[in-house]
Amino acid sequence: MSISLPVIEAIEQYKVCVIIPTYNNHKTLKRVLDSVLQYTFNVIVVNDGSTDTTAQILETYPNLVQIHHSKNRGKGMAIRNGFKKALELNYNYAITIDSDGQHFASDIPVFIEAVETNSDELLIGCRNMTQENVPKKSSFGNKFSNFWFWFETGNKLEDTQSGFRMYPLRKIPRRYFTNKFEFEIEVIVRSAWKGIPVRNIPVQVLYDPEERVSHFRPFKDFTRISILNTVLVTIAIVYIKPRDFFLKLKKKGLKKFFLENILESSDSNARKASSIALGVFIGICPFWGFQTILVLSLAVLLKLNKAIAFAFSNISFPPFIPFIIYGSLKIGSFFVTSDKSLILNSDMTIADIQKNIAQYVVGSFILATFMAILFGLTSYLLLAWVDNLKNKK
Repeated sequence: MSISLPVIEAIEQYKVCVIIPTYNNHKTLKRVLDSVLQYTFNVIVVNDGSTDTTAQILETYPNLVQIHHSKNRGKGMAIRNGFKKALELNYNYAITIDSDGQHFASDIPVFIEAVETNSDELLIGCRNMTQENVPKKSSFGNKFSNFWFWFETGNKLEDTQSGFRMYPLRKIPRRYFTNKFEFEIEVIVRSAWKGIPVRNIPVQVLYDPEERVSHFRPFKDFTRISILNTVLVTIAIVYIKPRDFFLKLKKKGLKKFFLENILESSDSNARKASSIALGVFIGICPFWGFQTILVLSLAVLLKLNKAIAFAFSNISFPPFIPFIIYGSLKIGSFFVTSDKSLILNSDMTIADIQKNIAQYVVGSFILATFMAILFGLTSYLLLAWVDNLKNKK
């Protein structure tokens, strides 16, 4: 296939290179290289410790930039080293394409066209996973990965495991903690957390059972991916989602957030009030460090408004904490006896609270229940009153 001059010029203009990580794919490597070279000579090949004839094949391409690992270090490390070399060579974008022959270099112009439209995006080739010869484990793994990517970022994609991608090199994170297959999940999740748009573009795919060699080890690699997702989900719930919420709240302003997310929300008044009650209950209960994950999980489980529930779970922000702790201890003292009484002043210490921990725990649950009912009922009445005023107009 011949390539049009505008595409060649765009590749040079936007400083795009193609990174090809390869490990024991000697059957398809030459075909992949030749197809990519129809579009650009900006190619970086990373031989990840291949033990077949890969090294001999690459000797016939002396003009290509090559990186050779003395031993297999994993696909993630191969791509990471490819990124490093690309930045050293002053490229702005890197297209990664697998060397197993499943991708078509003829789709490279699709990526280039997308960059011309939006230069900030991380693009992932979307394959048709329902076509003939697609392994069932690949289809399942992709659905599994898609779900967790959505949970961790709020962004829905149809294909998160395709190795045919375009990365904006100067925008994505520079440091990573994974080296193998799971790296391709880490990089897109953490890029999305940085505010980089991540989206799919359609690409062709070929699964030839006679030529394709997969190095994915179902048990080991699936375990590594599961561990990574556990870490990413924890970070998302404990840090990313609260951070994004506060940034959104700061950008909107408290008044606008209240109007859009509470008064003008399409949820029923009962659902809004229940969301507020849930947030207040979790915010006061002694679930320090787990309040975010609990309120979001329960909001999803109970089909409540996550934004409202999360907002009101922050009732225990610093200025209110001493009053919540003291109120919990005071209420708890009516149900659990203690030798030491507490007074809310500067002499109150953590040691004092520890000596009265039973009072605090019991009192906090009682206070949380009372405040949740109070906030829930009050908010329901106020929302109903607002609706009534709107109807009269």
